[in-house]
Amino acid sequence: MNALVWLIPVAIGLGAVFVFLFLSAVKSGQFDDLEDPPRRILHDDD
Repeated sequence: MNALVWLIPVAIGLGAVFVFLFLSAVKSGQFDDLEDPPRRILHDDD
């Protein structure tokens, strides 16, 4: 029971950190262009 008292807040805290990081990545525009990078890999720039 003591482990749950410690693990539940840690899990909630980690979840909040990941949600914050995801939302900041979306806000900064990292997921705006999802089509160009896969195509850019296929082109050879020799």
